[in-house]
Amino acid sequence: MLIAPIGRFARARRVLFVPLNFVILAATGCAVAPPVPNMNDIAERYVKIVLLAGQHDADFVDAYYGDPAWKPAGAAMPLDDLATRARALRAELAQVTLPADTEEAVQLRRTYLDRQIGAVETRLAMLKGQKFSFDDESRRLYDAEAPRKSEDEFRTVIGELGRLLPGRGPVEHRYAEFRKAFVVPPAKLDAVFRAAIAGCRARTVARMALPPEEMFQLEYVTGKSWSAYNWYKGGFTSVIQVNTDLPITIDRAIDLACHEGYPGHHVYNVLLEHTLVKGRGWVEFSVYPLFSPQSLVAEGTANFGIDIAFPGDERTLFERETLYPLAGLDPTSASSWAAVQHLTDQLNYAGNEAARRYLNGETDRAAAAAWLEAFAMMPADRALQRTRFFDQYRSYVINYNLGARPRPAVRRIARRHAGQVDRALAGIREAAGVAETIEVDQEHSP
Repeated sequence: MLIAPIGRFARARRVLFVPLNFVILAATGCAVAPPVPNMNDIAERYVKIVLLAGQHDADFVDAYYGDPAWKPAGAAMPLDDLATRARALRAELAQVTLPADTEEAVQLRRTYLDRQIGAVETRLAMLKGQKFSFDDESRRLYDAEAPRKSEDEFRTVIGELGRLLPGRGPVEHRYAEFRKAFVVPPAKLDAVFRAAIAGCRARTVARMALPPEEMFQLEYVTGKSWSAYNWYKGGFTSVIQVNTDLPITIDRAIDLACHEGYPGHHVYNVLLEHTLVKGRGWVEFSVYPLFSPQSLVAEGTANFGIDIAFPGDERTLFERETLYPLAGLDPTSASSWAAVQHLTDQLNYAGNEAARRYLNGETDRAAAAAWLEAFAMMPADRALQRTRFFDQYRSYVINYNLGARPRPAVRRIARRHAGQVDRALAGIREAAGVAETIEVDQEHSP
């Protein structure tokens, strides 16, 4: 699972709450019910189709820790044959009849499989050469569409940022200059990241039980289009890679540690493996097709996890007292940088707009990068890197900000339960159940 900037809650569609409910059920645990044999068979065939599709697309299978014998060997199956299999499997799933009193998790399982198989069909069509607009692609792959934002909306935030930053001249230039004081020296990067991960983990395990054998391995890499990646290996183990191609500012330590590790991707996958794969034998969760609705939830919950681990001012306090000294940065400047980041976080949808224009052929790479510099406050090198991300992952970019949409409701519940994550998640499930019946058309601040 990849990482990109944190987003805000925007126009919601009901489909989000289907996988969100699944995450909640996985996190809080649920009573074991008798298996549905025909759905188990469909789940196995779904896994095998995903693995076969992965022979055509190196990015498609993000994780697989199921039966090694299911991994395909030899020549890849023709795309037309794979598409036919996926279409037939989805039609067969539609014929599965569940009694009215079927456990909620089992009902959600069928909906989840339907959405996932639909995404596989779309990805296969893309591999065959079919073109979709940015919004059509995101609807087909992630069952979601990002709202459109105007330049004026971004200019309002940039105006506030300009009043906060020192100096005179274009805001993006002043931001780039101000940012330099918060870059972690390469020699101190490992110490900072390990301290950040330790802090995120301590706050996570204080609120939820994890298998005692869970662990991760931290690696530093170069030559990637992303900032960091969690490769889940199964057996409650992850490899977390951090890309060191570009300078990394101090705030990214907590972002990456929480998002990729605790309570983000690593914990998300540990819970799915423990509760659904091992606990229920639901093999569909042993594979993770990256270009699917599962990513909307995985990325959104990983971003929300940052606020769960460090609510309110706790993050700035931890950074000032622990991370700034390790990085050799001035701790007295922590609050100033946090205030600036609070505003730049509100520019996250600028990345969606740049991707939409670029992938729809409305602008070229140079213009997209320049737009990201002006409206997303990205340094030139990072803006160019982001266009390479667009090339490789396309409309995936919507998952970071759009996936975090339930955050306001989650915050209210978390406050009501005094920060107890397990109880908060149970409350979210209730809220999500109600929200399934409505459309949320207004935008909320984080």
